[in-house]
Amino acid sequence: MAFGVDPSRRERFSLRQARYDAIGEELAQRGRAALQAGKRLQVLDIGAGQGLTLRHIEARDGAAGIELSGVDIVRYDNLYRPEAWKDFWVSDLMAGLPPVPSEAYDIVICEQIFEHLSELQLGMATLSRVLRPGGIAIVGVPIFPSGVNSLRELIVPWIDWVKQPTAPRGHVQSFSKRSFLNLLGQHSGLTIEKCYGFRIVSGGVLRPLENHEWWYRLNRRLGRAVPSLCTEIQVVASKPRE
Repeated sequence: MAFGVDPSRRERFSLRQARYDAIGEELAQRGRAALQAGKRLQVLDIGAGQGLTLRHIEARDGAAGIELSGVDIVRYDNLYRPEAWKDFWVSDLMAGLPPVPSEAYDIVICEQIFEHLSELQLGMATLSRVLRPGGIAIVGVPIFPSGVNSLRELIVPWIDWVKQPTAPRGHVQSFSKRSFLNLLGQHSGLTIEKCYGFRIVSGGVLRPLENHEWWYRLNRRLGRAVPSLCTEIQVVASKPRE
């Protein structure tokens, strides 16, 4: 069970699920600060899925300072602890999440969603719409080295045309670190605060190492030092105060 909370992976310190541990870490720190100030943070998880983010939040000190709401294009029957969510909507990010109120959240999470969207502008602008001034967005996507992402955008449609797959491809966007940060800044108006990466090399014969915390910590350090060389990034961006 990854990080003691995630039944989807067997490795104790799964690098594939490290992004959720990072979210839990970020929210725990902010939740503790909110409690000290006598407040609770309003958090929205866009693309909440089966509720993996909640598992990582509630396992940490500071969870009492978080009120979590969720939204996804479907609501899963096996949503984790449905009673623990303040609100949960079924809505499409490409449509702008119309049921979700504006400027209602201190933190918005959008992890591994934008690579699935054929149109990015309204979805990225929606992050800013639902955030309160001074709030932050935590956004994650898979990436490729600069140049490779552009080449992939040209080649993949031809591969799909030759294969004529019966099901559409899940990832329709190809980002590099630079291209994603540029797009996010352009369409959301958010200010990039920090960016770190996960998984330069993982899986295969190295997977047993993911049961050791030192291997996990080493990979986290590498991800902070050279995020553009990783296979995915997580960005923390803030909405300017009025």
